[in-house]
Amino acid sequence: MTAAVAPPIVFVHGTRFSAGQWSAQLAALRTDFPVATVDLPGHGARSGQPWSLTSATEIIASAVDSLDSGPALVVGHSLGGYASLEFARRCPGRLRGLVLAGASASTRGAWATPYRWAAGLVPRVPADRLTRMNDRLLRRLYPADVVEATIRSGYAFHTLPAAWGEVLGRFDANAMRHVAAPVLILNGEKDTVFRSGEAAFARAHPQARVELIPRARHLSNFDDPEAFTDAVRRFARELTAVS
Repeated sequence: MTAAVAPPIVFVHGTRFSAGQWSAQLAALRTDFPVATVDLPGHGARSGQPWSLTSATEIIASAVDSLDSGPALVVGHSLGGYASLEFARRCPGRLRGLVLAGASASTRGAWATPYRWAAGLVPRVPADRLTRMNDRLLRRLYPADVVEATIRSGYAFHTLPAAWGEVLGRFDANAMRHVAAPVLILNGEKDTVFRSGEAAFARAHPQARVELIPRARHLSNFDDPEAFTDAVRRFARELTAVS
């Protein structure tokens, strides 16, 4: 596949992380696809920017435009997946395909309760303590080449209450009806919470399918970077075949 026909790919990180979450995917895909990552508002290089879904969609749109290759395949994880759903609704002409990774649970109703509790708890814990906890956890669970870029970029704990405060209560399977492009719902097999709505999300879209990363959890692109990257690559090639 040449860059001339390959769809551009924009990666959108999850809660508290930044563009560094995608270091393994960028390394594996950049020779075959135009690729870009974003820092969502309040995260990474945009740590000082207030969170809003409006700003998030504008940032994703700017990343798509920066690749100068037409509509993009947008890959969003967790918080980034819900931001990508909002981008799909607001900017349908810039979307060629959508990968929802760990973002196929309704954020309405009883499911949201523990996340509202967590969003309220995080500001009460000192940020340096949360940082040490996250650093230790990532280094214990994953190889250094997978997570060091994430660790170096730091964490956006201060943005979590505002980000999830806006996302909670806003998304369910009906959001899929606003996506005017094929969708891959890509979940870790063991990510039971965020898989809770995957069947309903898939049913709500005529060009959606579910694919699981075996034995992976919520951070499936860390648990099995090669399998995650391969799923994105195959989906991108499918988009090329039907374009």
